[in-house]
Amino acid sequence: MGCQGSFALSAHKDPLIQMSKDRIAIIGIGCRFPGGINHPDALWKLLVEGREAVSDVPPDRWNVERFYDAEPGIVGKSIARRGGFVGGIDQFDPLFFGISPREAPYVDPQHRLLLETAWEAIEDAGLVLDFEKGTDLGVFVGISHNDYQVIQGTPWDSQGISPHSPTGSAHSIAANRISYCLNLHGPSVAMDTACSSALTAVYAACEHIRTGRGDTALAGGVTVMITPGGFIGFSQASMLSPDGKCKAFGTRTATPTASRSPARRRRRGSSATPA
Repeated sequence: MGCQGSFALSAHKDPLIQMSKDRIAIIGIGCRFPGGINHPDALWKLLVEGREAVSDVPPDRWNVERFYDAEPGIVGKSIARRGGFVGGIDQFDPLFFGISPREAPYVDPQHRLLLETAWEAIEDAGLVLDFEKGTDLGVFVGISHNDYQVIQGTPWDSQGISPHSPTGSAHSIAANRISYCLNLHGPSVAMDTACSSALTAVYAACEHIRTGRGDTALAGGVTVMITPGGFIGFSQASMLSPDGKCKAFGTRTATPTASRSPARRRRRGSSATPA
C-alpha cells in the first residue's frame, strides 16, 4: 500500500483585502498516489474519469501467493491480494537532497517520498527558500508504518543494521530530514494518529498559522507498506475487503465471516503457512 501528499499552506496576505489568519489557503501541492499519480492534474483526471487505482500486490513488495488465502482466519495469511500501491518507491536521487550514497539505502522510502513531494509543493507554491540563512517554514508530517525498519534487522539477526538505520527509519526524522535538508527553521513535527495521521498534520499546520507562530507551513502524510504483516494482521481482524475496495461506513461488506472452529483454524494455518 502507499500514498503520499504534501501541501504548502499559507495565511492570505493580500494587502488590498483585510483578512484574519483564519483564511488559510493551500498554495502548493506535491503528491504520489496509486495508479501512477505523480501530479495533482493526474489525480484530478483519474477522479473525473472514474478510473480505479487498486491493483494486485506488486512483486517488488512481497510474494502474494505465499501469504494469500481466500478463506478468512487462516493463521499467517491475508484474505486480500489487492490494494493501492505507489510505484517506483526505489527510485530516488539522494544527492539532490545532500544524502550520501552510503546513507541512501537505509533511508525509509517514506522519508524519500516526503522529501520529494515537499520539494514539489514548495516549487508549486513559488516559495523562495534561503538555503544560507534558513527559512521560517514549519513542517508537519503524518506517518505510522515502519516496515522498512523491520526488514533491516530483527532481535535475532542484526547484520543489516548500519549507523544510518536509526535515523533512516525514525518517524521523527521523517519531518526533521525535510527541515534539515532545506534549512527550514520552523517547528518540525511527525505525528502518528493511525489512519488520521495526515489529517492531524494538516490540522496542526493550520493551528500553527492561526496562532500567529508562522505564515507558512508544510503539511502532509505518507504510508508505504512493503511487507505483508499489515495485510495479515488486518485480515485476522476482519478489517480488509477481499476485493481490495474500501467500504468504510457502508451498509455492505465483502469480508466473509469465518465459520471454522479455532482449533481447525490453527491446524489449517500451521500446515499451510510456509516456513
